Amino acid sequence: MSDLLDQAVKALNNKLDHIGFDGVAKFLITNEGSVIIDGSGAHISDANADVTLSGSAEVFQAIMEGYQSPSAAFMTGELSIDGDMGTALKLAGNLR
Repeated sequence: MSDLLDQAVKALNNKLDHIGFDGVAKFLITNEGSVIIDGSGAHISDANADVTLSGSAEVFQAIMEGYQSPSAAFMTGELSIDGDMGTALKLAGNLR
């Protein structure tokens, strides 16, 4: 297991602690692995999801630290989205 994935789970759980996210989203971090976000929080997994957001570790860290919005990363091609765009937008609105 990667330290980056462990840090991602902790950061996501802190950011999402106050919301009731009712979808299933996956962050696929290039050369690291996957983090699933669902109603129970964030955890390391490669399970199926409603939407998969794929990007580099650098892009993911910039999003987690608030230096880049998921929307901007998507618009610049640094983040790809596969699946339900509504779920992606709901999640992105809570990652600020």
